[in-house]
Amino acid sequence: MIYQGQTIQVSQVDSKAGPIAELVFDNQNDSVNKFNAETVGELKAAGEAIAASGVKGLLVSSGKKVFIVGADITEFGKSFSEGEEKLLGWLKESNDVFNAIEDLDMPSITAINGIALGGGFEMALTTDYRVAGSKASVGLPEVKLGIFPGFGGTVRLPRLVGADNAIEWIAGGTPNKPEKALKIGAVDSVVADGQERDAALAMLELAINGTFDWKARRAQKTGPLQLGPIEAMMVFETAKGFIAGKAGPHYPAPVEAVKGIQKAAGMSRDDALLVENKGFAKVAQTTVADSLIGLFLNDQYLKKLGKGHAKIAKEVKQAAVLGAGIMGGGIAYQSASKGTPIIMKDIAEPALELGMGEATKLLSKQVERKKMDNAKMGKILSSIRPTLSYGDFGEVDIVVEAVVENPKVKHAVLADVEKNVKEGTILTSNTSSISISYLAEALEKPENFCGMHFFNPVHRMPLVEIIRGEKSSDEAIATTVAYASAMGKTPIVVNDCPGFLVNRILFPYFFGFGGLMSEGADFRKIDKVMEKFGWPMGPAYLNDVVGVDTSHHVGDVLAEGYPDRMKVDERSALDVLYENERFGQKNGKGYYEYVPDRKGKPKKTYNEEIEALLDEVRPGRKDFSDEEIIERHMIPMIIETARCLEEGIVDSAQEADMGLIMGIGFPPFRGGALKYADTLGMANIVKACDEKYSHLGKLFEPTEKMREMAAAGTKYYA
Repeated sequence: MIYQGQTIQVSQVDSKAGPIAELVFDNQNDSVNKFNAETVGELKAAGEAIAASGVKGLLVSSGKKVFIVGADITEFGKSFSEGEEKLLGWLKESNDVFNAIEDLDMPSITAINGIALGGGFEMALTTDYRVAGSKASVGLPEVKLGIFPGFGGTVRLPRLVGADNAIEWIAGGTPNKPEKALKIGAVDSVVADGQERDAALAMLELAINGTFDWKARRAQKTGPLQLGPIEAMMVFETAKGFIAGKAGPHYPAPVEAVKGIQKAAGMSRDDALLVENKGFAKVAQTTVADSLIGLFLNDQYLKKLGKGHAKIAKEVKQAAVLGAGIMGGGIAYQSASKGTPIIMKDIAEPALELGMGEATKLLSKQVERKKMDNAKMGKILSSIRPTLSYGDFGEVDIVVEAVVENPKVKHAVLADVEKNVKEGTILTSNTSSISISYLAEALEKPENFCGMHFFNPVHRMPLVEIIRGEKSSDEAIATTVAYASAMGKTPIVVNDCPGFLVNRILFPYFFGFGGLMSEGADFRKIDKVMEKFGWPMGPAYLNDVVGVDTSHHVGDVLAEGYPDRMKVDERSALDVLYENERFGQKNGKGYYEYVPDRKGKPKKTYNEEIEALLDEVRPGRKDFSDEEIIERHMIPMIIETARCLEEGIVDSAQEADMGLIMGIGFPPFRGGALKYADTLGMANIVKACDEKYSHLGKLFEPTEKMREMAAAGTKYYA
């Protein structure tokens, strides 16, 4: 044994070309390999041991089912928060370790099995050659965390595959299949899954014997980028413009990565790495990186919670949805396409036809995009059974009730279906506002019932709220969570209250908008400001997309539930639109007007006739600063999120923020309402409420807990 560590082991292997060292990543304390501080430290020691061993070549492989999934992101927070000087020192030390592997006086090769992403692929880039299995996935996805490669990825990859290909990989951040990697030269061979090590060993022997010029390959990676000045200008300037337009102003990492590659193009490896280090340190200390890394960790936390529920969940082999139409068809499509057959029941044949039509349309789009073939589409459609009766409901494990949003109708339907299912079948309601505990009153076994709130459109929105009623059992919740996960959704468990979690938090944002409108604001300016802030659409446009009638109904539910802060006594802009049947996109007119474009999608247009209607509820026109517009929307949302956390409607800040990002499109780079509160500083929020907006009432009144946090300087995320 040349070296023995907890994450890395190096042994001597006899080959036809002489003794070689095999460095195996095999973390004894984890199910996967990650680059953490311990691994980097052991890699340094392993490199020194290999250099002194007298072997003729180096084979790098993995003892796990995958190669290396990337860096250990849980360590980023500490590393990134210690200041630029320490961060640059950490990067320099880490890169010295990778350089030592690359500079070994012998040919080297990596056998890539499974995933090699981020730091894992950067490790593979340090060796002279790479062999990938047919099921491998390689790439540099760091931009999705608001950063870019920091272990030499922006230096080695461009020199290996060309600047244009490297920019596409680094700025895009998507994993790549081995065939694509082979085509551009990111790997040197693709072999059958499981044959990576043998193939790499054979190639290494050829390099040792001189068949492959490994020194020329190494010189290519450690020298300047081979790109003429005119070609360089065309590649980099074009890329920066395109990427800036695609990434938008709130995501600086992709453009900064390209700038770094451009600046270091004429440099040797070591000088180029210093450029990478400085660029990395710059983006790593932005609030964007802080928020996006936080989202990744939040997502991991949700997956951990999901695994806990899976331990007590009942198996779901057959599902059913009550109520066809667009929503029912969307739920049926989602369930069937992810492998759970589903019965779709309605009381009217046209509704079933509409539901099946929706499922067929969504599947046809998948075929058009070559995501599936016609045979698979037919198989999925055959697993959706439309019916007008309860005939097959005796075999159903879970039912999603998705009928009209009317408590009396839902009561009747739920009581009816309970009589037609087997013992232990879980019943759920896809309601956006009606109390789950109230709906459970219609059931003989309310412990088998909970809420399962899908967001529209079902196939696009990743969130499902799982609502625990007063009598919902842990088994009912766990089974529904597991089913939502099997459907490819991210479930978040919340406790029952008016509006549940997402709508309860969204509507104070809408009420902030309504308050500005009642004082004479221009809804078009508000939309522009909030879209610039990062929302995919401003509040007026969002109301139109959600449906003015839907917003009006949910607003009434919330006003009844929280009259101290969500009841509006005066006639509002929303009331005016509702009374004039301007329901938004669904009937072609709301705040804006909508006409189908050439592809049939609704195109937003402005008609000044709306102003006369809005003048009925505003005293005159008034201009507001961008700062006030943002604060009057975001502060009520932050306060209501804090209330939900304090009241136990949601168990953690992570779940609350992820619910907002996946349910209503909260700007990801701001991390969610509570993460955004941390960014602003609680003391600043409380000060703004007290000094600028106290006259606006309870909606702008911080909780006592928020005041305590402001005084103590504490945050939701440590």
